[in-house]
Amino acid sequence: MPTTQPQLPAAFFQRPNVLQIARELLGKHLYTKIDGVVTAGRVVETEAYRHEGDNSLTMHLQRKRKQAQGLHVLGGQAYIYTVYNRYALFNIATHDADHPDAVLIRAVEPTIGIPEMLARRGLPAAKRALTAGPGVMSLALGITPALTGLPVSGEVLWFEDHGETIADADVLASARVGLEYAGLEAAGLPWRFRIRGNAWTSPAK
Repeated sequence: MPTTQPQLPAAFFQRPNVLQIARELLGKHLYTKIDGVVTAGRVVETEAYRHEGDNSLTMHLQRKRKQAQGLHVLGGQAYIYTVYNRYALFNIATHDADHPDAVLIRAVEPTIGIPEMLARRGLPAAKRALTAGPGVMSLALGITPALTGLPVSGEVLWFEDHGETIADADVLASARVGLEYAGLEAAGLPWRFRIRGNAWTSPAK
């Protein structure tokens, strides 16, 4: 059941600063409507990926050249791919087709449709493992690679602004997860943003 809160417009994701977008998504609410079922969660953790100065994204664009065309689009479209032949990672393409930047949503605090999320995850009760981590979050929200290319300000995927602003003191910026293969510089960039002290963020690294 969609709410009456303002939906984030595509223009939010078409701005040039992917770090700002990733930071400002904290506290926003991510909604999905899959097979008529609405689920949602408050965004508590993101990661930014930039095509300049970020070897991890450079390597991704090279390794997944065909698939990564999904990042060469006007910002505000879903880019979802699978890792370990199991987990779908939900990214949003930002900026424009010439600047293939992206934000990965790593964790949400579940708010709507929790029984459906539990069923999708095979869990008996809501706990951190439900949505704390990008792969399990996608499972809970029904996000699959089939949604790649859909707008994230549409009827299947959308974000809402519920009027919450996260103070800088409440944001923890740290290194992103699992990027050692890309070299020390890329692995050490503090482009992972979490709401400090939130129980629904993925485990610290």
